[in-house]
Amino acid sequence: MGLRPDGTPGRVAMLSVHTSPLEQPGTGDAGGLNVYVVETAKRLAERGTEVEIFTRATSGDLPPVTEMLPGVLVRNVVAGPYDGLSKDDLPGQLCAFSAGVLRTEARRTAGWYDLIHSHYWLSGQVGWLAAERWNVPLLHTMHTMAKVKNLSLAADDKPEPAGRVIGEEQVVAAADGLIANTDLEARDLISLYGADPDLVSVIPPGVDLSTFGPHANGGRSGARQRLGLAAKTDVILFVGRIQPLKAPDVLLKAVAELVVRNPQRRENLLVAVLGGPSGSGLERPEELQKLAVELGIGDLVQFHPPADRAVLADWYRAADLLAMPSHSESFGLVAVEAQACGTPVVAARVGGLASAVRDGRTGLLITGHEPAHWASALDDLLGAPLVRERMGRAAVRHANGFGWDHTVDATLATYAAACAAHRRPKWVVAAG
Repeated sequence: MGLRPDGTPGRVAMLSVHTSPLEQPGTGDAGGLNVYVVETAKRLAERGTEVEIFTRATSGDLPPVTEMLPGVLVRNVVAGPYDGLSKDDLPGQLCAFSAGVLRTEARRTAGWYDLIHSHYWLSGQVGWLAAERWNVPLLHTMHTMAKVKNLSLAADDKPEPAGRVIGEEQVVAAADGLIANTDLEARDLISLYGADPDLVSVIPPGVDLSTFGPHANGGRSGARQRLGLAAKTDVILFVGRIQPLKAPDVLLKAVAELVVRNPQRRENLLVAVLGGPSGSGLERPEELQKLAVELGIGDLVQFHPPADRAVLADWYRAADLLAMPSHSESFGLVAVEAQACGTPVVAARVGGLASAVRDGRTGLLITGHEPAHWASALDDLLGAPLVRERMGRAAVRHANGFGWDHTVDATLATYAAACAAHRRPKWVVAAG
């Protein structure tokens, strides 16, 4: 298609090997990465850059190509059996996936794609090969990093394997540009992976402010009515995949401690958990429900499957606070979505959550994962409705700075710079 007059790519190949943008976030391996890919692709297309997203087909019912949105195609590449493969099995299918990607381009005219943007290290491995074959720049977004995760593992979680660490190092070295979600992630790329600082751009993800807002559809009261929640119920919300990394067990243990300290809380307390098992959590899919019963709070906890965006927005508006006790988060999109709906967030002081939440202003950041500390923070905030109201107003203002339009504007600028540098004669780069 060729570069557009402003230097931005006319067509981008976006790679998301291990999770499809067609999947519901909160199920399996689908999460913030899926939202990121969908929202950026949508807005890139609105600005005139066509996007083709390559992902692994997980069902024989999927057509080879799905038009997700005008200007956005999803190519479902057959790579291994549809069912029965976990994310950890996918390195063995990268050759098959790469073949499908290269075969697609081979049927097109030369120069069909102007740039590759890969997401997560598995996609980066494929992008590395395709970028060399097509002679186009490779932009990569890590989303999560093995070295960072291994520095802050949950007690019962498995460390990321050496093969992933090596694969990430290779992608960082091969990429023409790296997009980090936060300044902290950029520093980790440079210090832990040896990334060239000049190739790292910090571009925070966005939030769909047309969906996630405090006053839509009757606001808090309307949301509670639709969800069947009593007006006086104190609602603590957890949204995320059920796995040790996200630490939902810390939240349940904290709630158990809270009601022991303050038995009156039990009368009006509800803990709503939205999400499905993922990662190592698939090995014990009922573990969290069993833990709630063992802790004596089975009557206080409701488990719900992942919700679509409209229902999720209702849960955010209905909640008194959102809890995110994660051991690691590259950004924490859920925290920003909740704040956009006017809900304060109690989060672990890890990774991108330190940027996503303003401690003491839009919520609370907790150092460590001791249930006793979390119980104190939850109890204090539940007992201070005026503080929550003030935090909620500040949270909306804070979240309004994370619109997807800003994310895509910055992404397009990074694309244009990468394309310009890639096409510049090598002697000019050396001389400049």
